[in-house]
Amino acid sequence: MKYEVKENDIILSDVRCLDIELCVFCGQAFRWKKNEDGSFHGIVDGKVTDIIQNGNEIIFKNTSEEDFEELWKNYFDIASDYENYCRILSADENIKKACEEYYGIRILRQKPWEALCSFIISQNNNIPRIMGIIDRLCETFGEKIGENDYAFPTYESLKNVTTEDLAPLRAGFRNKYIVDAVQKLCSGEIDLEKIKTMPIEEARLELMKIKGVGAKVAECTLLYGFGINEAFPVDVWVKKIMAEMYPAGLPECCKDIEGIAQQYLFHWRRNSDLFKNKE
Repeated sequence: MKYEVKENDIILSDVRCLDIELCVFCGQAFRWKKNEDGSFHGIVDGKVTDIIQNGNEIIFKNTSEEDFEELWKNYFDIASDYENYCRILSADENIKKACEEYYGIRILRQKPWEALCSFIISQNNNIPRIMGIIDRLCETFGEKIGENDYAFPTYESLKNVTTEDLAPLRAGFRNKYIVDAVQKLCSGEIDLEKIKTMPIEEARLELMKIKGVGAKVAECTLLYGFGINEAFPVDVWVKKIMAEMYPAGLPECCKDIEGIAQQYLFHWRRNSDLFKNKE
């Protein structure tokens, strides 16, 4: 991959194994929207961009080189060799099919707090409703950064928020979990920076000290918020995959990259025509 700066845009060329639409709409992030012209509008870490993809060329609109280097390269995990990951995972025939059908998915490297809060909200929920709740959270408590764009609120800015304050979000029972997470983070009882350095087993248990954070939310936070590729979120679709194809556990080729395998399998199982007659 190489890029050039042209006025206020960053233009990437020779991009491989990166499909923006698949990445932002495969269930791991909730702040992206598709524009009428086919571009993708996203807000990450207080920065806004519109992305246009034409094959192996990707254009980040209104983006400085500094923001691209410090934010977007990491967010889309551009430095990682996903072609090699796909080669490794293709030792298993099922995962090979998933990689071929949804080639270009990458794990988005999100901020730990946003990932934690987003997946607390995601519990027993569907993606359109999750997106609506998060939009209202940002509009109500986040910093305005554009005409219609708001940053994701920091947990520090929510320090004194109550479940009553969160009621307009229409997040229901999840409000009390958000409040508990904010309180534990603000008090220092849970330290996201320390979690980064913990073995995965300890990190899971630390996150699960938060009310409402079970195994799935903890694994999602570790994978999408901390970039721990061995984290393995299990939802209804992954449960089906495991029961149907891997009752004895994932194959050896997934070792240390279980989370990447999960993302391909999850999207494949949820969308592929191969499984429609099993529902």
